[in-house]
Amino acid sequence: MPAHSRLPKPPSASLLALALCGLLAACAVPDVDTSIERAAERGPTTPQIEGASGPLGVAESRAVLAKVGAEAGTGNGAKILERHLAIEEAVAGSPLTADNAVTVLEDGAATFRAMGAAIRGARHSINLEYYTIEDVTFDGKETLSELLLQKRREGVAVNIIYDSYGSSDTPADFFNRLKQAGVNLLDFHPIDPNPANALNINDRDHRKILVADGEVAILGGVNMSKSYQSKAPGSSSGSAKSDAAAPTDQAAADQKAAEKAASQKPGGGLGAAIGLTTQLPDQWRDTAVRIEGPAVAEAQHLFVEHWKAEKGPKLDETGFFPKLAARDSQVVRIIGSTPEQNISRYYVTLVSALRNAESRIWISAAYFVPTQAEMDALTAAARRGVDVRLLLPDKSDSQQAIAAAQSHYLDLLEAGVKIYETRNVVLHSKTVVIDGVWSAIGSSNFDHRSVLFNDEVDAIILGKETADALERIFEDGMKISVAIDRETWVDGRPFTERARGFFARVWQSML
Repeated sequence: MPAHSRLPKPPSASLLALALCGLLAACAVPDVDTSIERAAERGPTTPQIEGASGPLGVAESRAVLAKVGAEAGTGNGAKILERHLAIEEAVAGSPLTADNAVTVLEDGAATFRAMGAAIRGARHSINLEYYTIEDVTFDGKETLSELLLQKRREGVAVNIIYDSYGSSDTPADFFNRLKQAGVNLLDFHPIDPNPANALNINDRDHRKILVADGEVAILGGVNMSKSYQSKAPGSSSGSAKSDAAAPTDQAAADQKAAEKAASQKPGGGLGAAIGLTTQLPDQWRDTAVRIEGPAVAEAQHLFVEHWKAEKGPKLDETGFFPKLAARDSQVVRIIGSTPEQNISRYYVTLVSALRNAESRIWISAAYFVPTQAEMDALTAAARRGVDVRLLLPDKSDSQQAIAAAQSHYLDLLEAGVKIYETRNVVLHSKTVVIDGVWSAIGSSNFDHRSVLFNDEVDAIILGKETADALERIFEDGMKISVAIDRETWVDGRPFTERARGFFARVWQSML
């Protein structure tokens, strides 16, 4: 199983440095209130929207928001969206775009079908940016490498940014074959084995972006990872193709797999010894989104900016930014966040939206390690009567993150927040739906790491269609979950679990 957004296997010589970093970072979460206040001072009263034919006027933007609000049944038309978006407009650093077609992709199978179709259909360029990239199989037939090599033979440019840590289990032969075929590769922040540089391990590219021909974008929580091909939620069979590594790398792959398996057995390996790993279910639940329309250009801009910032080989940008026609009526904002920003743009956007919620907040979070501002926003919303629901995992590739999440349960339950823990699946989704009209899908987790360390990408989508799809997926998740009851939680938890939650707080800025 590949590495994911956690850092479960630091070199032993680096553990002390990472612990020190965690203690220092615990007090380092940026002041979201100051950022919101400054944004409010300079923010416009009505968000401006970019359409397929250019910027919309104030009256046209207001009409678009009123239509979206009315379709969502808010009753307040543009007003509720203006409250959600007034701060966001000033801090997000990217425009709201109208005229987009948005398709919600549930779990790995649907996402991989969309990825495979986008790659097969590319005529000019394929840009991939992934935390974990492996030689996954599409539709039980072609592997990623086979598809990309075929596209190179057709003359299609292929450019890939992959995170050095997140893709550390990918056999070198995979990258070598692509490079020999003319694929441009950028290894994001290569891991330095020198313990003196251990703190650099934290700055990771956690984004998941696919852009084909500058016309189709896919982003969300789904990595190019074989984990999603073990077994689909609810199915009784595994993937149609073996996960075997390339023959030239088989010995090394077997050794690495054995070491990882040992670390994930109860009582085995360093990761298990310090509570960072556990044996996981085969089934993975996740969410991504496919976009066509003007918003695709914003995802493409993020890829190009990242490539240049990391000093990748010179790109041929011919055809990267075609004129994009209107595809549908959905309104989308693409937000890119990096540690270089004073504060994560998505973080400010999220907290502002939570504070302005009127009826409901439904959050699916793979790693729930909230900052104080996020905790305050959730509990305050619940106390004022907002239906706040959290769908959280009971097992994870980071059991420390589970312990940290559970240490917050009592405060949340007492405020009236409803908590549901999934069973027999790995929940990897990162979605938020507010008031049936404001939706977020992306790579950012509900945790400190996404605020402090990771490069992330998220889509804010306005409208009933996407919100309905995410709420349906949330309700499906509730069916395979256990509701956490306050009395049972208080009376039934063993002391050892409480203690583990207490100590997990020390690490929570790293989780």
